[in-house]
Amino acid sequence: MPKVKYGQIGVGHAHASKMSVYRESDDFEVVGVVEPDPALRAKAEKSAAYKDLKWMTQEQLLNMPGLQVVGVETRVRDLLDTAETCVDAGLHVHIDKPAGESLPQFKRILDAAARKHLLVQMGYMYRHNPAFRFCFDVVRNGWLGEIFEVHGLMSKQISVEERKRNLHFRGGMMFQLGCHLIDAMVRVLGPAQDVQAYTRRLRPDLDNLADNQLAVFEYPQATATIRVSVTEFDGMKRRQFVVAGTEGTVEIRPLEPPRMTLTLNKPRGKFAKGTHEVALPATPGRYDDQLIELARIARGQVKSEYTPDHDLAVQKLVLQASGMPTDQ
Repeated sequence: MPKVKYGQIGVGHAHASKMSVYRESDDFEVVGVVEPDPALRAKAEKSAAYKDLKWMTQEQLLNMPGLQVVGVETRVRDLLDTAETCVDAGLHVHIDKPAGESLPQFKRILDAAARKHLLVQMGYMYRHNPAFRFCFDVVRNGWLGEIFEVHGLMSKQISVEERKRNLHFRGGMMFQLGCHLIDAMVRVLGPAQDVQAYTRRLRPDLDNLADNQLAVFEYPQATATIRVSVTEFDGMKRRQFVVAGTEGTVEIRPLEPPRMTLTLNKPRGKFAKGTHEVALPATPGRYDDQLIELARIARGQVKSEYTPDHDLAVQKLVLQASGMPTDQ
């Protein structure tokens, strides 16, 4: 198959270095990168991910003959404006997470892309994680019975300098980190009926960062909780996603590299009654399978399993869980 022509706008996102995955992929031809901020560009030029790439203006990139996909890897505050420009230009987009702060603008982008038969792929990094994919299959097949609980935890410890870089997020670290697990929660339970958000600031001696947050999501027969903290030493080891039902439970802990246990009240598939540690296939990297899917969708080989309605529901809940408005 011919390679998909790909360009990237922005290097300011925390996950922008995934450019190296595009460059190493047999599916993509990277035609150039855009970064108008001189300081961000100077820093990126020293990174192996951007070595020897062609730097250009946004106008030059969007007018590149044969360009098919643009990765939007700007600072979060610029994600939606950039993505909207790309969709208006008739291009598929990969938007890194979360989908900005304006739900009406995000809906406008999704609607425009649907009318033009374009893909908007969100950069949620656990969608192709083998443990999460197994969990979604288990839920879809009804192995867990009626689900009454989902619990997610997204912890780590960040430096003083990293805290400063996150201060501009009105929704704190729930907005920045919790979105990954809210995306998975919606895959399991669908959109929540109501959300209660709780925010604590543990280091007022340093700054006003919302660094310890909890959101409770209400469903007709279930509740879900997502916790985020950036004050927990070695907290990534305790990152987890748990789905409990009347006939079984799935627990993923840690999330990367994933370990998973499955508990069943009766035999299902190849699993006997009881608790099992599930053997998971190795994955080459966090983003590899996501980008393979992106190329296949751009070629018209498959359709995304994540609908615009799903992505819009996720973003609404991300904003609500972060204590942010949904009507601006």
